[in-house]
Amino acid sequence: MKQINKLLIAVIVFGLLNTPVMAKNSHSNIRMVPASFSELAKQAKPGVVNIQTVKNIEGGGRVYKHFFGQPFGGNRDMFDEFFAPFFNQRPENRKESSLGSGFIISKDGYIVTNNHVIKDADKIKVILHDKTEYDAIIIGTDPMTDLALIKIKAENLMPLTFGSSLEAEVGSWVVAIGSPFGLEQTVTAGIISAKGRILGSGPYDDFIQTDASINPGNSGGPLLNLDGEVIGINTAIIKSGQGIGFAIPSDLATGVIDQLTEQKTVSRGWMGVAIQNVTKQLAEYYGIKETKGVYVAKVYDGDPADNAGIKVGDVIFQINDKKIESSRDLTLTIAASSVGETVKVKLIRDGKEKMIKVKLGKRPEQDPDKAKIMDEYDSFGFSLKQMDSDMAKKLGYPEDIKGLVVTDIESGSQASKTSVRRGDLLMEVNRYKIDTIEDYTQYLKKIATGRTVHLLFRRGNSHVFVVSFEKS
Repeated sequence: MKQINKLLIAVIVFGLLNTPVMAKNSHSNIRMVPASFSELAKQAKPGVVNIQTVKNIEGGGRVYKHFFGQPFGGNRDMFDEFFAPFFNQRPENRKESSLGSGFIISKDGYIVTNNHVIKDADKIKVILHDKTEYDAIIIGTDPMTDLALIKIKAENLMPLTFGSSLEAEVGSWVVAIGSPFGLEQTVTAGIISAKGRILGSGPYDDFIQTDASINPGNSGGPLLNLDGEVIGINTAIIKSGQGIGFAIPSDLATGVIDQLTEQKTVSRGWMGVAIQNVTKQLAEYYGIKETKGVYVAKVYDGDPADNAGIKVGDVIFQINDKKIESSRDLTLTIAASSVGETVKVKLIRDGKEKMIKVKLGKRPEQDPDKAKIMDEYDSFGFSLKQMDSDMAKKLGYPEDIKGLVVTDIESGSQASKTSVRRGDLLMEVNRYKIDTIEDYTQYLKKIATGRTVHLLFRRGNSHVFVVSFEKS
């Protein structure tokens, strides 16, 4: 009898050990730790691609000659004799390669990736799982969500399908596939660590955080649930933190991708207000029972909110039927609305509730204020603001002059060691004319690390000078 009992126990233990852990827990619908990710990987890999780009980076030899050669009255022959040997060793332009990932969304070659993977690329090459290579063209990009849609000339591909990021729960298993460090078709697994992460990268931050290994080269690859559905697009890592990666939620991405497919561009609703969360102090001041809603700090002249009658000091707490509890709620709600749509805005003004109808416009590519002033110091230590006619009058410049005014210089920075001072006007970078903050930041990105950057400044009506930095 004892021998029979021992045999029964052995059979039961053996059965438990071999029971698939993929089965759902009898007490809930949560999937347990999978015994293997191999089947999911086999299913998804044909839909994941490696992306290689080449972009031309401008060098500094020709530019340096412009600033310190004949344009400033020097002797050309003397200049060539002393300095040409140094400049001839530096190519004026060079090619820079980068790697990323993407995934196929249609049988005829549409591919989703990150905007930063293909941005400014002169050539885009897509490598499929079977090593077949194709040249790709850009269909459309959306820098605000860091999404891009590209296309190759191919047929009968194996696309991945989208799932719902909204239904994905914190703690559920996910798989990332991509090309970290150029190692193609790498599969890593982990869980969703958090949702709704805000990283400060843009107005639509709503990232999925995961501990599935994501490294340089994974950008643009899919984050999959256990059904093999794309619930996120891998896009960011924290350099100082291992095991922390971020993905764009699929529910945000699909709307953008649909617009890029149909229109090659993305249009978003726009009210034209600068907002902030309601603090406890603001709630008390305005007689609001809860610290929810958003405070209207600025209304842009001539924009939809201004035309509808919304004023500075209003507290918005509802758009149509959706409660607004934070600035992020309002931003995402309006952005998801159609251009030309009329929304019902419920707000509190002077302690009383009001309802105002606002016909939404099209969101500008940049928020009006951000196009005119930098949020922080640049890499050299300058804080800059876009010149306007009022500022030009105050500083003694012609009213129609273009450029960026130095508003502050960071203590201890490279800029602080130069002769530049507040009120000076930045006009050119490496002979490239600078009119806006976007001009400046975008041009700096094209210059390779270690290259010399020459900035042309003007002070007053006559004094022009150049300062130079090495880009770090």
